[in-house]
Amino acid sequence: MASSKRFRINRPKVIDEAFDDEVVIINFDTGSYYSLNKAGADVWGFLGAGVALGEIVESIAGRYEGGRPEIEDGVHRLIAELELENLIVADGENESGGRPEARAHAAPASENTPFESPRLEKFTDMQELILLDPIHEVDETGWPNTKPPSSKDDD
Repeated sequence: MASSKRFRINRPKVIDEAFDDEVVIINFDTGSYYSLNKAGADVWGFLGAGVALGEIVESIAGRYEGGRPEIEDGVHRLIAELELENLIVADGENESGGRPEARAHAAPASENTPFESPRLEKFTDMQELILLDPIHEVDETGWPNTKPPSSKDDD
């Protein structure tokens, strides 16, 4: 992957919430939910802020102790998995300079924190409930704005 490549969170189909060093992500299209922690949560925060891939690797390398090839490989594999799960999409509109707050997203890991390759945990046990949620019946602006009825609905 090119180090200047940028991604964005696939909103409004995907939402997330950060808790300490963990991020919980829900994909409303599939009903699956996910968990990322430690370095994975940091990567997610940088992706959400529009930071380029190369800058994400640099930031993670500065926060965690580990070999550069291991860190780069771990970040690239996570991003590929996030893209495969349709949680992120390539961002062709954001080719230069991510938002300034991106660099302050995550507090530096404490000194000597060993790097563990980020792992995306996927859960499917609540798919039916998530897919039943009326949030699916909203327009692009989100809740509480419902989609206008289509001509198909009148048949």
